[in-house]
Amino acid sequence: MNLNFKDTFNTELPADPVHENTRRQVMQACFSYVKPKSTANPSLIHASKELAQELGLTEDDLKSEAFKSLFSGNLVLPGTNPYAMCYGGHQFGNWAGQLGDGRAINLFEVNLNNKQWALQLKGAGETPYSRTADGLAVLRSSIREYLCSEAMYHLGVPTTRALSLALTGDQVLRDVLYNGNPEYEKGAVVCRVAPSFIRFGNFEIFSARQDKKTLKTLTDYTIRHFFPHLKEGTKEGYLHFFREVTHNTLDMIIHWQRVGFVHGVMNTDNMSILGLTIDYGPYGWLEGYEEGWTPNTTDRQYKRYRYGNQINIGLWNLYQLANALFPLIEEAKPFEDILLEYRNNYSTKYLSMMKSKIGLFNTDKNDAALLNRLEENLQLTETDMTIFFRNLNRISKDNLSNEDYLAPVMDAFYVQEEVKGDTLEKWKLWFTDYQNRLQKESIGDSQRAERMNNVNPKYVLRNYMAQLAIDDADKGNYSLLDEFFQLLKNPYQEQTSAEKWFVKRPEWARHKVGCSMLSCSS
Repeated sequence: MNLNFKDTFNTELPADPVHENTRRQVMQACFSYVKPKSTANPSLIHASKELAQELGLTEDDLKSEAFKSLFSGNLVLPGTNPYAMCYGGHQFGNWAGQLGDGRAINLFEVNLNNKQWALQLKGAGETPYSRTADGLAVLRSSIREYLCSEAMYHLGVPTTRALSLALTGDQVLRDVLYNGNPEYEKGAVVCRVAPSFIRFGNFEIFSARQDKKTLKTLTDYTIRHFFPHLKEGTKEGYLHFFREVTHNTLDMIIHWQRVGFVHGVMNTDNMSILGLTIDYGPYGWLEGYEEGWTPNTTDRQYKRYRYGNQINIGLWNLYQLANALFPLIEEAKPFEDILLEYRNNYSTKYLSMMKSKIGLFNTDKNDAALLNRLEENLQLTETDMTIFFRNLNRISKDNLSNEDYLAPVMDAFYVQEEVKGDTLEKWKLWFTDYQNRLQKESIGDSQRAERMNNVNPKYVLRNYMAQLAIDDADKGNYSLLDEFFQLLKNPYQEQTSAEKWFVKRPEWARHKVGCSMLSCSS
């Protein structure tokens, strides 16, 4: 393997002086050196050839013993110094103190074609930040992270990526339902890739400890490497940095809403400073359009991280980041002004995104009201989000007879018999107003349909699909894993051989473990 190593995080930032891999509070340091845990009998299940190429790896590299050993945790390359990051975070609205990379170990950074990448193993063993956990991961959660990282990338959603998925040959004890019945599962390791894995919590921990020196060092480092057009070391630069983080965070969440993705655990330690989707745990895709849905069993009662609240949580998390950066500015109003921009920009960007989903590209004063009614109608009866918006492109500008209004989208309704009475009348009224609005568009039906297809995916990683791949993989069959991996490379394209995956969630999956709500267990 010919990788161009260019470490920055563990060469420019203060290190933990203690080298023992013991759980502890790590002070005045951004990371701790730690090596991955050796695994019993590793085997490579899958690897992304496209991402490997971006890193400077060849197909022969992917087949090599060295690749398998390196990305399963059994090999540390000469000249590299693996480490785990120190950070804190707010979890479900409460300050949790020091958290850190409890089951992630950063191997090294590489640079190719002026692009910087950090490579990190998830599930490679304990670190000083593991608290009471073992630092390992299981096949179940690793498949979900591996598939979803790359699926989101091809959807055009800002995200960390995944290079490889490997079995460790070890058994890992997990309580998947948190009900006191743990069982052994197959251990696995995913190699995650991103320009950086720095989170909001990296800044919060130093601010909480009143360690302004390390906070400033980390902030300057982040600006220098990832926002180089800004001036580090100045109040003006820090405020511009915060403004760009707010913009990037908003753009990411708008994309989540566009494709129906629910992160499930938007704690501040799971928020990327670069505006990337990070930490794929109990995520989920909307099946029925439901603003109050959350995939996280831990969030079942209060639904803090529900689909319709993600944009508000993004703002709440940014407030915590502003508090963390405050010692560098010592003025509240500039932060407040930037956070107000987030609120205002959200209204504008969300409206623009939703208009694109229903094929409206000209301006009309009544568009917001039309979209509000649509979102209300979608919740009158269980309606599949992906199918509804994808098939909406079949609506013609030409008036249809009343009984034909719903024909193009009828497949999206779970119980079609419920679309009657008042529900039917509301839909007929909406489609009448929608078609009248389409008359004001300057483009024809075919061009509008093409543009709608570029924002409304046909294929997403529904939870039941991921669970099918997991069930097969647990039996040693990885063909479905690869089928989904290939399918989701082209989520906006018609794929005639894959029509069976453009369907509503089957009834058997409605309450099956892993297909509806999930725990944080991995």
